Amino acid sequence: MFGRNLDVEFSYNEKIIFMPRKLSTGFAIMGLGTVIDGKPLFYDAVNEHGLYIAALNFPKSAAYFPKKAEQTNIASFEFIQYVLSRCSSVTEAEKLLKNANITDENFSEELENTPLHWFIADKKSAITAEPLSTGFTVYKNEIGVLTNEPPFDFHLKNLSNYTNLSPYEAENKFSKNLITEPFSRGSGAFGLPGDFSSSSRFIKAAFVKENSLCSESEEDFVTQFFHIISSVSMPRGSVRLDKGELEHTLCSTCATEDGKYYFRTYQNSRICILDIKKEHLDSSVLKIYPVFYPQDFAVLN
Repeated sequence: MFGRNLDVEFSYNEKIIFMPRKLSTGFAIMGLGTVIDGKPLFYDAVNEHGLYIAALNFPKSAAYFPKKAEQTNIASFEFIQYVLSRCSSVTEAEKLLKNANITDENFSEELENTPLHWFIADKKSAITAEPLSTGFTVYKNEIGVLTNEPPFDFHLKNLSNYTNLSPYEAENKFSKNLITEPFSRGSGAFGLPGDFSSSSRFIKAAFVKENSLCSESEEDFVTQFFHIISSVSMPRGSVRLDKGELEHTLCSTCATEDGKYYFRTYQNSRICILDIKKEHLDSSVLKIYPVFYPQDFAVLN
């Protein structure tokens, strides 16, 4: 399973979008995004083969360049659709992106491009793709987690600072001359970051994910997945920006390898389901679902 928290300070009128093969000119795609002038702009999505991509904010390090004749030019706002319409696996995505150049063109005069990097995953593996000043870089992502700044290689190195964390009760390794005992359960994870910085959320999400246990049922997997990403969600008011905006977890999503797409919102914690396999894959009509529904595990299509 793959998914993300969408942490933003305001809404762009998010919808769940189904883009059929005839419109993508390739594989069918379903995901969270917005539609402007009839064009879908995906924040995260899964295609009919179970390949998933999420775009995350990367404001300090992202570097876009003019088009280059010798490279594969991809606009940042088209990246998810471009890859998901053409690739059925991470391996195919790596080949497609081997000579990629993320261009500096804007979607429109009113909407400038957003600095982004991307998490790409299928049932076998995951990668992180980052447009850096040194060039477009793809990393193997064996931990299966991505947040925001700094670049991904920093987050991997930063994991080394937390190798002492454990889901088990802490043991006295300080000194044989001291008699100590933990104050409470959970002491093995003492020092696990709890703040909302991207580096801390990376560590916490990785720790919770790596120690997660659940049954083999899809319902339990989905429930557990949302508990994992809830551990790094942002309540409104906990992160305040310079102009008074309140960054918070507007929406959380979860996609499965067989094309089911689950989501819930800040206002409604009930989980809703869409299934790409139940859509008319060869349609020529963009299908849009609102993101607020009252049912528990509501099947929407």
